[in-house]
Amino acid sequence: MAGSPDMAALEDTFRKFAIYGDTKAAGHEMNGKNWAKLCKDCKVMDGKGVTSTDVDIVFSKVKGKTARVISYEEFKKALEELAPKRFKGKSAEEAYESICQLVAGKEPTNVGVTKAATGGALDRLTDTSKYTGSHKERFDESGKGQGESGREDIYKHAGTYDAKVKK
Repeated sequence: MAGSPDMAALEDTFRKFAIYGDTKAAGHEMNGKNWAKLCKDCKVMDGKGVTSTDVDIVFSKVKGKTARVISYEEFKKALEELAPKRFKGKSAEEAYESICQLVAGKEPTNVGVTKAATGGALDRLTDTSKYTGSHKERFDESGKGQGESGREDIYKHAGTYDAKVKK
């Protein structure tokens, strides 16, 4: 089934997902986690015709017996396996072309990435104007920390314990 649209874009998508989340990956092989992410991000998984279980089964079917990853050729076979499930009313050829169009030119998305916390409690706890005691002296009038100099001689009564005990 070589007559599918824009194989360069399909291979580019394969490489982008293959290296996703792995700093040492060269982009020649894709693991099961990234295969599942590709299927989810490119909307190959629709929850009805193609589920996460189907995606995992196809991955296991196309990879080698002892292998943990798939090559680009195995990736194309996996798409071929999923195509009839995803596009039920079409012929095998049309379904494969449709699934290739879904995948080609896509990149991994970063949905659900944790954002920095902002809110009432955090603002209240980090407001230096409300600091008291020795902590207050570590900041200048504008609320900017003084760094190392703010921590020197912070205790006004340092070394006076022995004098109090001898009384």
